[in-house]
Amino acid sequence: MLPPQFRNAVKESSNGRMLCLVKHQKLKCLVGFGQSRHAELEAQLDREEEVAIRVGRDFDRDTRASQLFGYVTIPFDDSGRFVMPDHIRTLANIEDGLFFNGAGRFFTIWNPAELARMDDEWIGAKAACDSLIAEAQTKGRGK
Repeated sequence: MLPPQFRNAVKESSNGRMLCLVKHQKLKCLVGFGQSRHAELEAQLDREEEVAIRVGRDFDRDTRASQLFGYVTIPFDDSGRFVMPDHIRTLANIEDGLFFNGAGRFFTIWNPAELARMDDEWIGAKAACDSLIAEAQTKGRGK
């Protein structure tokens, strides 16, 4: 389920209830964003090609475009529920729990166990995730 703070931003960015997901280029997590980011990615592709030409480096526009636009677009309902395709879940080792982190142009979605393996640069996200897990466990025991 897409948490409200992310749901509202994606909804505004997509002119509706459409979530874009892709595997993070370097980290074992997913990146989520709204459809308005498509134009930004197109501009990024153009910039990367210009830089490659300027410095005399090879640039395969088709391959890079496949990387940038390899995201899936998934509808979500008013309460934020969506069905994550298995192939996307597998890319980030997503199992039962999800931790949403970030704001702005995109956010990341983590398997809490994968986030726990990150170094201390991720200490704030790890602490927030641990706190949410403890809160859910406390609520679960109270039922």
